[in-house]
Amino acid sequence: MRIDVLPDADAVALRAARWVAAAARDAVTARGLFTFAVSGGRTPWQMLKALTAEEVPWEAFHLFQVDERMAPAGDPDRNLTHIRESLLSAVALPPGHLHAMPVEEEDLAVAAARYAREIATVAASPPVLDVVHLGLGPDGHTASLVPGDPVLEIADADVALAGPYQGRRRMTLTYPVLDRARAVLWVITGSEKAPVLPRLLVGDRSIPAGRVRADRALLLADRDAAAGLPRQS
Repeated sequence: MRIDVLPDADAVALRAARWVAAAARDAVTARGLFTFAVSGGRTPWQMLKALTAEEVPWEAFHLFQVDERMAPAGDPDRNLTHIRESLLSAVALPPGHLHAMPVEEEDLAVAAARYAREIATVAASPPVLDVVHLGLGPDGHTASLVPGDPVLEIADADVALAGPYQGRRRMTLTYPVLDRARAVLWVITGSEKAPVLPRLLVGDRSIPAGRVRADRALLLADRDAAAGLPRQS
């Protein structure tokens, strides 16, 4: 895993946006489309807003969700609400290129399986996403892969349902599809992440984030999140 430490969250968001834009251009040149799965969080919303100012081949851009809370449409708890506000208010993706997790369905297990098929329709079978964006929780969770949840052990499905966490059930991508991604982009900011970031970097499998494949990963952190790391010379 490669790590870049930047001064603050704004710098991380801008650097991430520029990196995603370059990855999108490269993917479209190589394969004709770009598949990007995004997680939630304040800095990622800044990243998406900054992405609107970059040179991006939007006509070939497919946007997926890494995870989503079970909440009504437009609810501030929904990651999709913030995706619409930060990115889609300024950029019009082609019809069918926004792939929102179907968390409002009555049968959520069926909905999760259908979302997995939707990913495969765009990104081959088994699907290989170009870039998966991940964050890191103070408890070591990433996506909606949280400590102690049975979803951590799922190896035969790319999308699954996690149990209640911080008041909401979640739909989430699982380790198999995360680990097939061509690249993983970690965006980690805030001093509350400082105690757990070193554990991610050493691949500590006792935290969910430490179980994600690391050899194709770029980690962007601000100085607050990186405060517990050895100083770089």
